[in-house]
Parts: sequence; structure tokens; C-alpha cells
Amino acid sequence: MTGALLALVGCGGAALDGASDAAWATVDQAQTVDNGLSTNGLSTNGLSTNGLSTNGLSTNGLSTNGFNDWFNANTSTAPTLMAYMVKCAVPAGQTRTFVHTATGTTYTWQGNLGLAPGWAAGQPATVAEQQSVSACLAAHANKFGLHISLSVLGRTATGTPLAYSTQELATFSEREACFFGNLFTTDGLFAARDRDFSSAESTTRACGLTLKGDTCAPITNVGSCAQFCTKTDPSQPYFTQCTYNGKTYPALTTRVQPQELYRCGDGTCQFTEHCGTGLTADSCKADCGTCG
Repeated sequence: MTGALLALVGCGGAALDGASDAAWATVDQAQTVDNGLSTNGLSTNGLSTNGLSTNGLSTNGLSTNGFNDWFNANTSTAPTLMAYMVKCAVPAGQTRTFVHTATGTTYTWQGNLGLAPGWAAGQPATVAEQQSVSACLAAHANKFGLHISLSVLGRTATGTPLAYSTQELATFSEREACFFGNLFTTDGLFAARDRDFSSAESTTRACGLTLKGDTCAPITNVGSCAQFCTKTDPSQPYFTQCTYNGKTYPALTTRVQPQELYRCGDGTCQFTEHCGTGLTADSCKADCGTCG
């Protein structure tokens, strides 16, 4: 197996959990990653204003005044967001380094999936690269700030398939969601379910599976992948593109392990379940008892 296992942090306004840079570099496989990106960082980031979209995700791009000013203005979210961006865009085996002028701190971020090879090489990001990286960032969002392993499947911005194995598909046996959009523009970020999901179920991966209003803004859950997305090759376990609001985007598809999906009645009151008198996750008498 190739690539890297990403250990990522916080979401939904949650504080960063202190995961170390060493954790972000744990070797495993390119398409298997841990999620947890803060959606707070996504909504306040302003990827179109940090200079990288035009200057490239290279040493030169990171040394511009525009990037330095953006980083200084977003010190609570920028370091972790950059870790995700580099891991999504830059190939495995490469790093990107930035010295914070205000503190003298040196940040080194590890590449992994290589979704945007041109941008990673210092060229302006193409629309396809913007969209591929945006889908990747959305796929790594975790509402509850937990480190959950997942399988990420799809293609790079240039159409190269991400490698996967039959063992990976067997381990991450539960289909989860698809992600697409463009965070560099005003298009938005979108998620859709790649499975039937009943009211009795709940999950720590809420951004891709729930349709509730308290999910993962700026990510919007639009329903089912089958409604908006297609596969170039139906034999492959991932969607290649999704069309929404009249625009077509490259997509990334995720899978999870069975233990990440909870069901009311399984005997354990999960933190995603609540007391009540019913059989749903929001009112699960069987697992959490009655309220009061």
C-alpha cells in the first residue's frame, strides 16, 4: 500500500485538538485518510484571497506578501487548513514549508493525494484543480472533531485514478458519500449520500450522510449521489462527476468502516443518539432510555 494516513483535527467550530505534525505524516496508503477538518476554517478561509490560487502551491507561492498576510490574519485556522490543502493537492513524498514572519515558527506540510499536480508545481490553479481540492477538503470535514479513518476514491484533476485495493474496499465496506464544489469561488461546497440512511441511524461522519439543518456549513448536503452524480466506468466504486445548479464538478467518493455507523437498538447509547420514546437516533428509548 502506498501514500499517507492523514490525522486531522476539529470541525464545526470546535477547537483544534492539538494533533501533532508527526501524526499528519503517518505512513499508510494514499487513498485512506483520517478526517476532521474544521468547517469553521473553511468558511473563514478565503482561498481566493490568499494568493495561492494564482501564485501556485509552491515555495514561491508561500513566500508572497499576500499569503503571509492571509496566514497572519487566520492564525487559528490557517496552519491546519494548509496541512489539508497540501495533503490534498501535492503528491506523496513532497513537502511544503512556510516560515511565519510574526512568530518565526516553521511549518512543514506533507503531500499525499496529488490531486492538483500543476498547482502543486507552482502554476496557477486550473478550475479543475480548484474543484478537486475543494472536494477533498469537504470530504475531510468532521462535524464532531473526531479522527475517523475513511477511504477516498476518485481521480485527480488531470483524470488519473487514485489507487485502491480490494483489501481497502473490504475494510471500508460501507459506502458513504460524494463531495464536490468549488471553495475558491462562490459556487459552494456540496455533499450527497452514497447509501440509504434511515432515521434510526447516526454517524460521526454527519457532513456526508445527514440532511439536518445543523450539519456542516459551508458544506450543503443536497441528497443522494445518484441524483446528481455519474460514473465514467460503472464498474468502479466511485463517482467521477456531479452536476448541481447547472455546473459540473469532479467528485470524490468516500467509504467508511462498519463501526462508524450507529443504529438505534444496537444496545449502546452513542453520543450521536438521544433519549426519548421512539426508535430514531433523536429519540432512542432502546439505547438511551426515556428523558427526564
